[in-house]
Amino acid sequence: MDLGISGKRALVCASSRGLGLGCAEALAEAGVDLVMNARGAEALEAAAERIRTTYGVKVDAIAADITTDAGRARVLEAAHGVDILVTNAGGPPPGMWTDWTRDDFIKALDANMLTPIALMKALLPGMMERGWGRVVNITSQSVKAPIPALGLSNSARAGLTGYVAGTARQVAPQGVTINNMLPGIHATDRAQSLDSSVAQKEGITIEEARARRTATIPARRYGTAQEFGAMCGFLCSQHAGFIVGQNILLDGGGINATL
Repeated sequence: MDLGISGKRALVCASSRGLGLGCAEALAEAGVDLVMNARGAEALEAAAERIRTTYGVKVDAIAADITTDAGRARVLEAAHGVDILVTNAGGPPPGMWTDWTRDDFIKALDANMLTPIALMKALLPGMMERGWGRVVNITSQSVKAPIPALGLSNSARAGLTGYVAGTARQVAPQGVTINNMLPGIHATDRAQSLDSSVAQKEGITIEEARARRTATIPARRYGTAQEFGAMCGFLCSQHAGFIVGQNILLDGGGINATL
């Protein structure tokens, strides 16, 4: 399918690996020029060069911590006038409710709620003025079904979801859509970290931890960054202009809910 976005420009955050990279590759395959961001310069530039070579699109790689004012300013300078924004950030560490301090919550809010909001506030006006834009926020399945060990993530991502619910309806008349993608477990570094945490806590191997988690997924496997990226590409396409303020669950059927 021709997504109809060749020649557009996109900012994709946390895109040196994992789900962010999957989204960047899907957009590049559709002919979209990219501004890629991540904190690690080496991994980011390697991913950017691979995309340049494979898809022939222009890629600017900005290594910066986008949760800081200085890092965000650098990224936004490079991303001025983009048509597409994909926000993404690694989730906070797991734990128990007794573990988390106010500072832990502030850090989680900065990364998983306030930074995406700041990026939208900076880039939405230009999209609205041009009469077209796409924003996709990568959040989590925990928005639909909170995960007890991920209370920091549950809280921050739920806040972002509430913000998007109202904002998406306010910008839609100007041809701009905002939607959220809610990943379940995918074969990424995040999954490796979570499986390692379970293995260590329960005294089992990481293979046993992974097998136990896989058994809870009706699809009986972890998702891939490539299929996640394909959905992101569609939500950013010309064909998705009537999808507004939605939370798209990609979890292999793990959450058993009618709506």
